[in-house]
Amino acid sequence: MMEKEAKIYVAGHRGMVGSAIVRELNKQGYHNLITRTHKELNLCRQDEVERFFDEEKPDYVFLAAAKVGGIIANQEALADFMYDNMILEMNVIHSAWKNDCKKLEFLGSSCIYPRMAPQPMTEGCLLTGELEKTNEAYALAKISGLKYCEYLNKQYGTDYISVMPTNLYGPNDNYHPMHSHVLPALIRRFHAAKEQGQQEVICWGDGSPLREFLYVDDLANLCVFLMNNYSGSETVNAGTGKELSIKELTELVAKVIGYSGKIKWDVSKPNGTPRKLLDVSKATSLGWRYKTELEDGIRLSYEDFLSNPTRAER
Repeated sequence: MMEKEAKIYVAGHRGMVGSAIVRELNKQGYHNLITRTHKELNLCRQDEVERFFDEEKPDYVFLAAAKVGGIIANQEALADFMYDNMILEMNVIHSAWKNDCKKLEFLGSSCIYPRMAPQPMTEGCLLTGELEKTNEAYALAKISGLKYCEYLNKQYGTDYISVMPTNLYGPNDNYHPMHSHVLPALIRRFHAAKEQGQQEVICWGDGSPLREFLYVDDLANLCVFLMNNYSGSETVNAGTGKELSIKELTELVAKVIGYSGKIKWDVSKPNGTPRKLLDVSKATSLGWRYKTELEDGIRLSYEDFLSNPTRAER
């Protein structure tokens, strides 16, 4: 168990996941938190990261920092996604080990699993097949991070764990028109269509892919839970165990936002992986379960979107 007065470093505290972890830690009475903005600490610079850990010596680390984006961003910047993610995670994990960090938790992504993995995907299906090409670079970087944690545990007896979340959404999401993930992209698109009185909204693909979504505050709750209740080199899946089609998701977002026009599908655009559902039985067996149903979560996300004009304009 993390001591209440322990020094805890949350890497990526301004992002959607990192900010949710900070909220959850504060809620549970952990207040000795260390954070740094990108301007204060560039995690891609080994010398800066080593200096930071040498000076601060955090007891616990939540590694939620990452370069992230949707299908377009991943396809257009393959080299950047691989380099930035691999460098920053290696720097943080290595420096944590060198400075005797008690425990580190690495945040990955369900895209690490094979494109055609048996569904729902168990933690054990890692590296059993080919990755989805549209985000292969990001997946390879994340696999390297979780494997480095595993190898440190085996070679040096560290207590470093990994969590692999499904598709996330919630407060502080990225609503960029070209670089966001599917759910925030839909919120932005349907909000604009409603505001501008558009008769129809065009969505990518054919709407058939199946997806699972987890509200980010539920993930943060699991992250703190695992830091206190789990040790092991195998990663832990984070999700709801429920899925719906992109078509159903689109209709749900339109309903929450109050858009009543037509939805059309552009089948010339990529669908991505046909199905991505996590097997969450490991987290369940440890005693954890998600709390936020999708429609409630979308409503909370839309409220967050509306309450922050600069986020809506990005």
